[in-house]
Amino acid sequence: MIQAILVFNNHGKPRLVRFYQRFPEEIQQQIVRETFHLVLKRDDNICNFLEGGSLIGGSDYKLIYRHYATLYFVFCVDSSESELGILDLIQVFVETLDKCFENVCELDLIFHMDKVHYILQEVVMGGMVLETNMNEIVAQIEAQNRLEKSEGGLSAAPARAVSAVKNINLPEIPRNINIGDLNIKVPNLSQFVWRWGTGLNWSSQDEQSSQVQKQNPVEPLESHLGALHLSQSGNGVGCTLPGHPAAPDSRL
Repeated sequence: MIQAILVFNNHGKPRLVRFYQRFPEEIQQQIVRETFHLVLKRDDNICNFLEGGSLIGGSDYKLIYRHYATLYFVFCVDSSESELGILDLIQVFVETLDKCFENVCELDLIFHMDKVHYILQEVVMGGMVLETNMNEIVAQIEAQNRLEKSEGGLSAAPARAVSAVKNINLPEIPRNINIGDLNIKVPNLSQFVWRWGTGLNWSSQDEQSSQVQKQNPVEPLESHLGALHLSQSGNGVGCTLPGHPAAPDSRL
């Protein structure tokens, strides 16, 4: 059974860490550091498997690794797994990554971590080997990519909904609705303007007329009080505006 899969670069920076046995996070980090130091001090002309570190289980487990350019791929397995079989499995995993990413490099493992984990799950799940045929693995990855593209349109649904509302053609609405003695005047919806920017700003003809009225306000009545002519006669006081005749006397 596979206990852990570790991928780190030449400086010990982990790029892919998957444990199939429960360890606290601090212990996982210590296992990565210990495994890196065990693998780094080995020469390239010796075999690619060795005993596991003390934290991972000691001599009961084996570390099987391959070194590609700037990355180490390390599988920690128990005694039931074949060393040569795991070496071939590592090769299948790396070739699958290379085929999916087209000349895979360390940056692909950094910026496409979700896809790398998905590819790994097609090869190993729960510490058990699922598939070793690269063509079958690539076929499943391509099917997943097609599914993601078909569902990718859902993220653009809100934008399409807004565009549809903006381009909708409203039916002609009657201007006046008569219900018995009740007369309802319906505003002209086509005169409403949708403005984008700081928010939704609705303006209609009534608002435009009110703005015109604000720009040209009616002169207040108090401005004419200075021109009033007061006249007093018998029983009352009368007033006249300039240019208007005095009201006739209504006394009997």
